[in-house]
This record gives sequence, structure tokens and C-alpha cells, in this order.
Amino acid sequence: MGNSIRFRLWLAATISILIALAIAGVGLRYLFELNVERRIVSELTVDLNELIGATAYGADSHLSVQAPLTDPRFSIPLSGHYWQVEDIASSYLVRSRSLWDATLALHAHQIGGELKEIKEFEGPEGELAIAVARTVIDPGGRSFRAIVAENHRSVEVAVSEYVRDLAPALIVLALALMAAFFIQITVGLAPLESLRVAVRNVVAQRATRLEVAAPREVQPLADEINRLLEAQDKALLRARSRATDLAHGLKTPLQVLSADIRALRKKGETELADDIERSASAIRRHVERELARARLAPGIFGKATCRVFETAAGVVGVVKRTPGGKRLSFEIDVADDLVAPIDEGDLSEILGNLVENATRFARSSVRIAASVTAAAVIIAVADDGPGIPDADRQSVLSRGVQLDSKGGSSGLGLAIVSDIVEAYGGSLAMANADPGLIVTISVPRHG
Repeated sequence: MGNSIRFRLWLAATISILIALAIAGVGLRYLFELNVERRIVSELTVDLNELIGATAYGADSHLSVQAPLTDPRFSIPLSGHYWQVEDIASSYLVRSRSLWDATLALHAHQIGGELKEIKEFEGPEGELAIAVARTVIDPGGRSFRAIVAENHRSVEVAVSEYVRDLAPALIVLALALMAAFFIQITVGLAPLESLRVAVRNVVAQRATRLEVAAPREVQPLADEINRLLEAQDKALLRARSRATDLAHGLKTPLQVLSADIRALRKKGETELADDIERSASAIRRHVERELARARLAPGIFGKATCRVFETAAGVVGVVKRTPGGKRLSFEIDVADDLVAPIDEGDLSEILGNLVENATRFARSSVRIAASVTAAAVIIAVADDGPGIPDADRQSVLSRGVQLDSKGGSSGLGLAIVSDIVEAYGGSLAMANADPGLIVTISVPRHG
């Protein structure tokens, strides 16, 4: 999961969304609190103007509020809404019933002739309060200061209710944004999925190039991979050409060596001729193996097909003419129209090695059978010989290992078969029968 680009992008987007919404939540809370305070100040200003209008000096020059304010909360003790009028010359106070015996004390910098908004003010009970104040001078030159205040708790209650309503909306918005980012990332990475499918088609031999319309950001990568595949094809072609040249180069010396072997036999030096012939056969088999490996290079058999019955009949026809094949009966249990996703030459190499081995060990018969499933073509070669001990069954696939005590084999046949089948993405299995040995190969079907 940690190596997934999709997961990394989605995780980064999720963290960014949460941080952004957290900042937005804090900002919205601050703006809402500021707006509530402005509304309260506006209401307090109305009350202050009403208070100033009701305040006057009497005949005895005593300050008094001649009419109660319309808001009944000023008459309830400690209701959170307060007013106070102070004669500046005598410090005589007139206050609302809600203040009871407390006073509203302002700092020096909060006193002035103009309207003052005080948003951090210590109320009568030591709580935070909001207040507006103004100093008024009457026509007689006397002055008084009027203050109207409200407990800040009303702001806090309004803000907490707002946050409680805002939080679910922010959570829903976060989920919606994360889902939108997930869809955006999925759509954005879709070309990489098509590129992966194109690469898989190349690996599975269904295509030789990346056939994909990639976006501008990804197309250079696709072009570089196609150039790499083209260079690989050229290198493989050169390797196959060198292997073919090597085979042709050894063909003439091997023919000369065969003539020398016949000459030695005519002179009666049979033992020396047999030794040389075994060595020459080993060289020939090694050359055949390298040619087979060169032919099986990736990318050169993607759409190869052949008819199994025709190939098997051709192999059996050759083996029947050998000394070992003349004494056996051969059965080909293959449908005439069965087609295998394998090159005809490669299937001939497989069946040639398997039938040759079966002929060497069979007592009376060799059988070739083939069937097809939804996923693979299955070909089996069976003989009625002694089989292979369980302990030796795996080792016979190794190079140079031969269990035939009579000799005449380089020990490369089954190894070549294994290489070819593996190159086509198939599998090889061996099992003892009663009697004999059954060798089964399975080659995946195209697509």
C-alpha cells in the first residue's frame, strides 16, 4: 500500500482537505464571533442612546434617569445586561437594577467623548463583557458618562451553537471532497492502467509494441519502451543469426567426422569409432540445443500455431524408420483439427525428443494423445517401459543427466523440451503409469 501512487495521492489529498477545512472552520468561527459581537454592539448602541436620552440633571443638580429602558433585562438582577450613568464631577452613580450593588469600572483609555466599543471588559462578576460608553456634556457644562454592557456569555453560546451546526457540514464536505479527489485520481491514473495492459500484452506475446494512446506526460515513457523493444528484437535477430552461422560452421566438420567414423569401422577399429561417434553426437545435440534456445527468444513466437496431428505424424514417421522404432507400434490419439499455440518446429523438437526417449525404453508401444481445455492445450507421450524412479524424476530435466545405461544419448533431450515449454509459458510433468512413463506438457492458449 505504501508504494501505491494512488494511495499516496489520496492520502496527501485527504491530509490537505482536513487541514484546509480545519483552517476554514477556525476562520468561520472567528468571523461568526466577530459578526455576533458587531450585532450586540449595534443593539447596545441603541440602548445607550435611549439611556442618554432618559438621563438629565434635576433642580438640585443631581443626575437621574427619568424613565426606565424598554429592555426588561436591565431590571433583573445580574441578568447579564447592565447600564450605568456616572457624574464625572461628583462621581455620583446611577445604575440599573441588574447591577445590584456592583459597578462598571472602565480604564482610562476607555473613556472619551466619542462612542467607545469595549469588547474585552470585566463585568460586575468578573466575567468577560461587551460594553459601549460615551461621555456627554449638557448645555450647562456638566458632564456624565453613560455605559451599557452585556455579558459575553451570549456570544459564546451563539458561537458554540454555530460550531455545533457547522461541524457536520464540514465533515460532509470533507467526505465529498475526498470522494471527488479519489475519482479524480482514478481518472487521472487510468492511462497508466492502459499502459500496464499494453505491457502485459507484450509480455504475453499478444503484441510486439506498446499499442496505447498515452497522455502527453506518459507518451515519452511509452516511446522509450517501444525503442527498447525494437533494440531487443534487433539484438535477438543478431543472436539467432550467429547461432545459425555457428551451426552451419560445425556442419561440415561433423560430416567429415562422420566419414572418418565410417572409415575407422571399415578398418576394424570399432571401439574407437563408437567413442568418436558418441562425442560427435554430443556436439550435435549441444548445437541443436543452442539453436532451439536462440529460436525461442521472447517475442518471436507470439502468434505461432500448428496442427498437432500433422506434426506428431511427421515425428512418428521419422522414428519408425530407426532401428528402435521398427520393433514398436505407435498410436496417435489426436483430433485432426486440433491446433496448438506453438511453432511447428518447436513442437517437432518437443515430440521428437519425447518420442525418441519413449522409443528407447518402450517394450512394445508408444502413444501420443492431445486434448484442449479452456486454458491450455495438453499433449501426452506414454510408453510401456519401466518408468523412472521417483528419486530420479526431477534430475532427468537437468542438462547432461541420462538414465539410459545403454548410452547413445547426450542427456539434453528433456532439458531442451523443458526449455521450450517454459518459453511458451507452459509446464512439463512426468508420472509413472502401470506400466511405463507418461510425459505431459501443457501450453497456454492465446489470449
